[in-house]
Amino acid sequence: MKRKEPYATQEEYDRRVIHYQDVPIVEIAPGMKYHIVSAERITVGFIDAAPNSVGPAHKHEAEQILIVMDGACEEAVEGKLFPLKKGDVLIIPSNVEHGTYMSDKGCQIIDIYSPPRQDYLAKLEEVKKSQKK
Repeated sequence: MKRKEPYATQEEYDRRVIHYQDVPIVEIAPGMKYHIVSAERITVGFIDAAPNSVGPAHKHEAEQILIVMDGACEEAVEGKLFPLKKGDVLIIPSNVEHGTYMSDKGCQIIDIYSPPRQDYLAKLEEVKKSQKK
């Protein structure tokens, strides 16, 4: 199939494409390093979690979709453990208490939040400001 659309200009490309490796790392909890990318109505976190690290129990307004890309973890949701491995997707409704226990091999996760996590965006801004000093 022949492409009929012109390629984006460099300016257009730079406005829309982000290389997550270029996004500052935000440590949300000990051993849990996030690359956070956000748009007007969604936040995505690319997480590299150290072996045996823990995401403490919490809840937030945002709905969350957790995708395990590599490794394994156990997600505690409303007091029940959900063992998760590579390829598993977990849906966490708004304002439901949950927390994460990483396996002894660690875990790589993509978290998707809607609406955006304002607390994470604030932490990202703090990191960006500290890097400018």
